[in-house]
Amino acid sequence: MTPRTYQLGKRQAQIDESRQKVIVAARLLLGDVAGYSAFTIDTVAARADVARATVYYQFVSKVGLLEAVCDALAEDGQMSELSSAFINPDPVKAIEIFVTRFGHFWNADRTVMRRLRALAALDPDVGAVIDARDQRRRGGIEILIARLSEKGLLSANKEVAARVLFSLTSFESFDSLAGPDGDLSDVGTIVLSLARSVWT
Repeated sequence: MTPRTYQLGKRQAQIDESRQKVIVAARLLLGDVAGYSAFTIDTVAARADVARATVYYQFVSKVGLLEAVCDALAEDGQMSELSSAFINPDPVKAIEIFVTRFGHFWNADRTVMRRLRALAALDPDVGAVIDARDQRRRGGIEILIARLSEKGLLSANKEVAARVLFSLTSFESFDSLAGPDGDLSDVGTIVLSLARSVWT
């Protein structure tokens, strides 16, 4: 290994460590009832003990930082496994996988999820990130509902069924059904029971 290669590797490790520090700080700030409403690049940088410029270098903007936080939550919630829903040949089983995976995702950090959703209504930057993620969920639901319809298993209108399942798989539904101290990943069975009324 040449000295230059070593230095580049060391530099990349420092960059990665700094990036992780900022993401952790952002999540801590969002989880702090006293600080989440003041979620800015400056407050995150201060919490991470890095320069403001470092946050911009790593994430470009507040939206970029929020995207990274959401990606970290998705990783914790094992959302990579969601793809198995779309390759399952049984559309009912596929919806069961979809609902179950979202239960685990929403449960990855309930407090941060709740604060992000609350901020989305107040802060356009947060709102744009959350809305884009919700639209991905809606798109997945529309695919699964269409598969139910193709198999002759859908008794309701496709658009109505998609709206119902979209509402049932929202964080707000899981959060409410779990109660204040429940595990959101355990709510999947209730959501599925309600969802089945759409196609039975």
